[in-house]
Amino acid sequence: MIGAAVSRRLGPRGLPWVAGLWLVVLALSPLYGDNYIVKIATFVALYGVLALSWNFIGGYAGYPSFATGAFVGLGAYAGAICQNAGVPMIVAWLLAAVIVAAVAAAMGPVILRLRGHYFAIGSISLVEIGSVLASNWSSLTGGGEGLNVRFLPGGPDFIARFFLYAMLAILVAALATTLLVDRGRLGFGLRCIAQNEDAAEMVGVPSTRYKIAAFVLSGVFCGAAGAAYASWVGYIAPADAFSILLTVKVPVMVLLGGAGSVLGPLIGSAALVLLEETVWARFLEYHQAILGAIIVALIFFLPGGLLGLRLRWRS
Repeated sequence: MIGAAVSRRLGPRGLPWVAGLWLVVLALSPLYGDNYIVKIATFVALYGVLALSWNFIGGYAGYPSFATGAFVGLGAYAGAICQNAGVPMIVAWLLAAVIVAAVAAAMGPVILRLRGHYFAIGSISLVEIGSVLASNWSSLTGGGEGLNVRFLPGGPDFIARFFLYAMLAILVAALATTLLVDRGRLGFGLRCIAQNEDAAEMVGVPSTRYKIAAFVLSGVFCGAAGAAYASWVGYIAPADAFSILLTVKVPVMVLLGGAGSVLGPLIGSAALVLLEETVWARFLEYHQAILGAIIVALIFFLPGGLLGLRLRWRS
């Protein structure tokens, strides 16, 4: 994989420095912009978390997962319900992450028996199942009317900065985990599974256990980010929390940056957010069609993602 090759070129010392510099740029966004810039930085951090999460199962293991929307929606509702029950906000986020991890661990042994497009269909069905449950379980989730979440007290500037740094904290945790996986036995085993799962099992790679671990990692940070997002916007509904569009956009981000690498998801998520904001502002009526064409063109001409350009230039 081209993204992984670029990561090896940077080396174990270069990756943390590049990622750390990017985190500093996001953290300093309140100093050189208004709340709009802070909002964009928060979305970049949010999508960075989701892209890094998907990269565990989709990038390293090569399983085309579309369960991101289910993890985010479950985390959003779990965090909102805990908050409304009187649980402190940050504790509610942690509980949401634990709940999503538990659900992913329970679903993993079942859904990971599927491969290829069968797994893709099975994973995207989790999003629809979550949306149906949230719509019909009105006594707990508010049903189709949605669920209000307690607002954080404070002015707009304080709230904008608080959730920026909250998303950055989750991003740092996801990035640190990615670095550990990338350089550890789990990352090596997942790459073997992506290349040839049957051959990996023959040489002693515990593929089932590794795949479940990757699936849980792909859910736990999504759950925390979903809970934080629910607290940020103050309202969630089934169609928004369990979003099919989101679950499709996240793999596009990773492929755009470079799948199976550390920096690829960060680059792809930032590039997609900036593309969205640029196209949305200039072509309001046709932004979805234009944005889709740009993304398809980039992925078609850059199969290794934006990180692949660096490797080609050095070659």
